[in-house]
Amino acid sequence: MVWQRLDGRQANQLRPVSFERQFTRFAAGSVLARCGETQVLCTATIQPKVPRFLEGKGQGWLTAEYRMLPTATPERQEREFMRLSGRTQEIQRLVGRSLRSTLDMTALGERTIIIDTDVLQADAGTRTTAITGGYVALQDAIQKLLKTGELERSPLIHQVAAISIGLIQNEALLDLNYEEDVKADTDFNVVMNEKLELIELQGTAEAGAFSRAQLNQILDLAEVGIRQLLELQRQIFS
Repeated sequence: MVWQRLDGRQANQLRPVSFERQFTRFAAGSVLARCGETQVLCTATIQPKVPRFLEGKGQGWLTAEYRMLPTATPERQEREFMRLSGRTQEIQRLVGRSLRSTLDMTALGERTIIIDTDVLQADAGTRTTAITGGYVALQDAIQKLLKTGELERSPLIHQVAAISIGLIQNEALLDLNYEEDVKADTDFNVVMNEKLELIELQGTAEAGAFSRAQLNQILDLAEVGIRQLLELQRQIFS
């Protein structure tokens, strides 16, 4: 039996994706990233300092934070304050690692860029949307530094985007929504750069196992989606 997607998409089809830049007034870079019903506000802040372990080394740093608003899901979630859940910590580390891969830290100089990713509405794919939208906010922030003359050249050396893939009834599906995510036997999050080189691969068999052939199918499908996301990022800056 072939899985029928409730929204009528093909197996290799993304949900509608959009980026609304300059969504907030005060951030160096900001974008409301939408992927289907998932909405993530991504903002970039630039600080003229680095963590203590980098002081005097002539290089910069990027870190990320991830939060989900209480009403981002059908049932209200408690706010996370000083004590973050393991899931939140894991996701924000993923976002940070993914976005750091795009930068030449020496060219950035002794600055720290903080990427805040706040989930306004969740319908699966929040971490991948945070990464893809976070890159847009980061590029806006870098352009601001170039425009003001604080940087002579861009420290951006790579582009990055991320997507989810799942196996349902042994069929690989691109960009799962919530209904599909909870049904998936295997769930993957894939992060790639503009060369389609892997930055990070997260995958788990929720039930049973998956084969090497299925893994190859998942990665091939991820490339299809990430190519489209990279092109959408490029279009909004063209």
